[in-house]
Amino acid sequence: MKKINYTGKSKQDLVKVLGEKRETLRKLRFGASGSKSRNVKEPKLVKKDIARIMTELNSSTGSTLLTTSTLTTSKSNG
Repeated sequence: MKKINYTGKSKQDLVKVLGEKRETLRKLRFGASGSKSRNVKEPKLVKKDIARIMTELNSSTGSTLLTTSTLTTSKSNG
């Protein structure tokens, strides 16, 4: 995986990519439980990407902290 720069993206794009990365991490976790994982470092890299996205979202919103619960409620509302 290559490091991606998230600084120029809009908030909606970042939230969309964040959801995709979380889904990827979920699939890696549950897929690895039944079989041998091919790349054992991949979940770690996905977690780092999620952290980079969350950092960018928090820095772009100013002093308002963006948590998992606010993302979940905003995603479920529309």
